[in-house]
Amino acid sequence: MKAALQNYHARMQRVLDHIDQHLNGNLDLDALSGIAAFSKYHFHRQFTATFGLSVHRYVQLARMKRASYRLAFRDAESVTDIAMDAGYDAPDAFARAFRQRFGQSPSSFRKSPDWAPWLAAFGPMDNARSKLMHITYDHDDVTIRDVPPTPVAIMEHRGDRATLGDTIQRFIAWRKAAGLSPETSPTFNVFRSERIPANPADYSMDLCVGTDLPIDDDKQMKAGVIPGGRCAVLRVVHNTNNLEPAALYLYRDWLPASGEEARDFPIYCQRHFSMFPNVPVPDVICELFLPLK
Repeated sequence: MKAALQNYHARMQRVLDHIDQHLNGNLDLDALSGIAAFSKYHFHRQFTATFGLSVHRYVQLARMKRASYRLAFRDAESVTDIAMDAGYDAPDAFARAFRQRFGQSPSSFRKSPDWAPWLAAFGPMDNARSKLMHITYDHDDVTIRDVPPTPVAIMEHRGDRATLGDTIQRFIAWRKAAGLSPETSPTFNVFRSERIPANPADYSMDLCVGTDLPIDDDKQMKAGVIPGGRCAVLRVVHNTNNLEPAALYLYRDWLPASGEEARDFPIYCQRHFSMFPNVPVPDVICELFLPLK
């Protein structure tokens, strides 16, 4: 029974991978049911039962996710080209769909993305992917790495996590104005508190971008360093909005069994952004760093 279920999930995973790799191609029921080797007469219900949304809806979200990243990070690309690649016949139709989903026009999103409704809109897609995602970790998933010190510009978020979206927007706007692309300048988050502290006002996190540019008299940013040294590193893919399960594994399971001791610097992550056109679907991979003595 377990082997049969694993095979079933593997066939469904092939479908998600195929969608990711062929967003400009034919993604109708005939094509996708063939990838999964399921009957086309049943596949749409099997997909919905497995993932909680229809094939058509999933494909729409995948194409819109790529389009939104291109708007935010590819200023040279026209809205018309982005709309066509997302499967819309005209920019007006794309703009209506975009505004309905995210509460902003494509041009407004390009200038100043509001990431809170963006995250909410892709909740169903993230939930679908997480149903087949590797969510447990073991000792072999963790590597110990000597990392060099990295000079960074830091934007501090202090206070209720509910306002973190506003800080993220300011951080993105600052790095865009400074010409520090996520593809060329590394992105770090330093977690200085629990994800959900007893007092919401105690939430604390640093948003950092790697740079050795001088940061003088800037009210938003300050200069700092991610210190070098030995770190336990755990790689997290796809659902990277909540790194708490990975962090708990490092503290609860890996650290006591390893014989290592944590160093006096907070746990932090580096976010690796895979941006179109380098990959078909923009995505984020995180490496979670637990500093060691």
